[in-house]
Amino acid sequence: MKSLKVKPPVVLKLGGSVVTFKDRLETPRLDVIRRVALEIAEAKPESLILVHGGGGFGHPHALTHRLMEGFKGGLSQLVGFSETRLAMARLNSLMVEALNRVGIPALGFQTSALVTAREGRISSLNLKPLSGALRLGGVPVIYGDAVIDEVQGFTIVSGDMLSSVLARRFRSPLLALGVDVDGIYTDDPKLNPEAKLIRRIKVGRGLKGVLEGVEGSRSLDVTGGMKHKLLEVKRYVASGGKALIFNALKAGNVARVLKGLEVEGTLLEN
Repeated sequence: MKSLKVKPPVVLKLGGSVVTFKDRLETPRLDVIRRVALEIAEAKPESLILVHGGGGFGHPHALTHRLMEGFKGGLSQLVGFSETRLAMARLNSLMVEALNRVGIPALGFQTSALVTAREGRISSLNLKPLSGALRLGGVPVIYGDAVIDEVQGFTIVSGDMLSSVLARRFRSPLLALGVDVDGIYTDDPKLNPEAKLIRRIKVGRGLKGVLEGVEGSRSLDVTGGMKHKLLEVKRYVASGGKALIFNALKAGNVARVLKGLEVEGTLLEN
């Protein structure tokens, strides 16, 4: 077969709070998943990688078995490691099925088969299967997962960490992070109606003050919430990329972002 060049893909990351009910065990937002699939089909992105978080599928199992702390010994924790991976695979299947139903050639990939970590950070990532899918015109669908850690035994690689690394490695023109609020605020907008949306952040300066005002997710989350998201995205943006944090629960936003149209959100630049 003739070798095909891989066009740098847009990386779209959908948070666990978008595709699941984070406070309910393994309960997907099927209406949102179906709508997002239709919006991706409408936008017809030339090259796309979709990453999704764990929400109510991955986080409860990971928290119960303290997977972020690494392997402490014992059968129970190993079973929890397996349960977390199985739960994430179930959610991934739901995402892939919804995309396939609307004509998107989505290809699900098991993150823990492509990634290993060292002390909680990605140490190796096999891009060849993802590159191959992109060359064929497919849409790889990958996710935050419990993975083998060379030092700790195992750990959790979040969807935010994974999407940022993928965006850097593929030199993506855009990392779009769909969350359940309009972007980064001066305070938690779910608690403070006076909180103001920050529309643009230069990661080289001013991020420290923003981080001080951003707390982790109030919902069940073993990966650090919005603060973790900003820290991960900073690495990609510092390499010359552009990131947008936007509300993926608002109908039409995913399609607009993938079409390159303006949406309300927070743009992060170097």
